[in-house]
Amino acid sequence: MMETVLDQAHAAMQAAQEDDAVRLRFFERLGDAELFLLLEAEAEGEQVTPLVFDPGAGPLVLVFDREERLAAFVGAEAPYAALSGRIIAGLLAEQSLGLGLNLDVAPSSFLLDADGVRWLAQTLGHGPDEVEARLAEVSAPAGLPDALITALDTKLATATGLAQAAYLVGTTDDAGSKGHLLGFVGAAPGAEDALARAASEALTFSGIEAGAMDVGFFDARDPVTARLARVGLRFDLPQPAPARSPEAAAPGMDPDRPPRLR
Repeated sequence: MMETVLDQAHAAMQAAQEDDAVRLRFFERLGDAELFLLLEAEAEGEQVTPLVFDPGAGPLVLVFDREERLAAFVGAEAPYAALSGRIIAGLLAEQSLGLGLNLDVAPSSFLLDADGVRWLAQTLGHGPDEVEARLAEVSAPAGLPDALITALDTKLATATGLAQAAYLVGTTDDAGSKGHLLGFVGAAPGAEDALARAASEALTFSGIEAGAMDVGFFDARDPVTARLARVGLRFDLPQPAPARSPEAAAPGMDPDRPPRLR
């Protein structure tokens, strides 16, 4: 089977066990990934019942980053719910459950106990603070580590259809304070929270202090957008493919209404 993003991130973490930045990148990929949660039975509406195991270190559920890996573990077809790692971590934290990833079926086999899941859910759930400031000047970004640029590029590559583009710039406000701003252009209606959270996670999982970058939203016709484009580092966000028939009944399809464990 082809190596997955989680396989690669796990291998990098294993090869550099003292490197916190590499370890954080693995957990970032885990939060971003679509995972297949093994269930006791088929989901009923918004209710899902995961199959819970207790190998001796506390109860946990099993997730896999490929359907084929889940089937290989079980030895047959089995019911599952396809959810993001972010949603799964939040659900498990509420139930004090641990998580087993790709156990016995992939090089990225990994166990995270209930305390680790709680930490992951809290880290993924931490959003940026809202601030208001008038920009007196924007300039080319300077002094930011390559790790943050790479993290932003990777994170925004998953934000399909949430905005047209983003620009990273240096800023000076009316009070003379300098900083950096990630300015999103043409954000989809209601996408602001998800985009701000993505930027915040890129900071967190890069090991960079949260105050290193602000987030802003701009209309493509706003005069400041032209200023951002002249001096900023541009990130193009992928745009969605033609729409398919919605699957509103599938658990986890609506991020504002995640399924409930029972």
